Amino acid sequence: MSRGGVSTPILHVDMDAFYASVALRERPDLVDQPVVVGGSGRGVVLAANYVARRHGLRSALPMTRARRMCPQVVVLEPDYALFTAVSASVMETFREVTPIVEAMSLDEAFLDVRGSTRRLGDPPDIAERLRSTIHDEQGITCSVGVAATVSVAKLASRRAKPDGVIVVPPAEVTSFLHPLDVGELYGVGEKTQALLHRFGLMTVGDVAHTPLRTLQRAVGAHLGRELHHLAWGTDRSDLAPSAGPHEPDKSMGANETFARDTDDRDFIVRELLRLSARVGGRMRSAGVAGRTITLTVRFADFTTITRSRTLSEATDVTVEIHRAVTRLYDALGLQRARLRLVGVRVEGLVPRSSVQRQLVLGEPEHGWAEADRAVDRATRRFGAAAVRPASLV
Repeated sequence: MSRGGVSTPILHVDMDAFYASVALRERPDLVDQPVVVGGSGRGVVLAANYVARRHGLRSALPMTRARRMCPQVVVLEPDYALFTAVSASVMETFREVTPIVEAMSLDEAFLDVRGSTRRLGDPPDIAERLRSTIHDEQGITCSVGVAATVSVAKLASRRAKPDGVIVVPPAEVTSFLHPLDVGELYGVGEKTQALLHRFGLMTVGDVAHTPLRTLQRAVGAHLGRELHHLAWGTDRSDLAPSAGPHEPDKSMGANETFARDTDDRDFIVRELLRLSARVGGRMRSAGVAGRTITLTVRFADFTTITRSRTLSEATDVTVEIHRAVTRLYDALGLQRARLRLVGVRVEGLVPRSSVQRQLVLGEPEHGWAEADRAVDRATRRFGAAAVRPASLV
């Protein structure tokens, strides 16, 4: 692709194998080995490094299958507090370049750099600057797509992986897009891909050259119009920026798949405490709190249900999160129902600094919130296993 200029102001920056790359910073001895991040037993792969990917390992793959496919794979436990801290630093780097940053997840964001070119150079120069800064400061790599619209930038960053930059100027959009399978279009999932294939629309070019009304009759008015714009690279170029460098996720959560299905309440309540501590630690690291606590349970037959409770005030305190999910679990009356998975999620997150906790008569001056922060300090210094609730020892 040619260099491009201010006609390509949208950057999509995507960290390369983010969870695995961050985990390997702590284990440089493993960089040449197949490594995945995820839960043990019947959990799933959260991320795989590029060595593991050469063995066919990928995210969302059941861990038992990953081990069969690659017996020598090294499995590292996820450190969500560390992932969140690194993500916050990366997002801060983005905002030093431009205030118009639309974060999509912990490890990817769109940037509009049209207001930064006078100070920092053309968008491709800014892309290279970001890659260099993130590598120097965080010790991980990223890939960047540079284009005029969101979807083309997203596809370009995918093609740039790992550790590269691809620029798609407006004049080259059709030659870049049209040979691709329709399933590669941004936002097109397996069902839409299969639907388009049934109508004989195999490539993006096929979709682009189908009359709009014909396309809409086949897949519906809204989807047809959206696919038409995606196929011609004329989708949106305006971003919805976050409010600031510490813009919180809408929610944070964690799940645990048990090694064996169980109906043991004591065991399940202990796992809910473990998950509550994990989620609370991530929230405190990100400086957020939330009011809505959600419990997820998955039964042995894979039926899944969720239950939520909204607290009177937002919290990031492990004990309060655990108390809420335990009450939700007990309210289900599952004394003999065998569970495969439980999950804890806190939703409606807001900056912790905006929360004014009400004083409670008789509450000690230094309570559970202070205890959590002491645990966080010990964990950062000595590792995740240094301090844990007594019931988990």
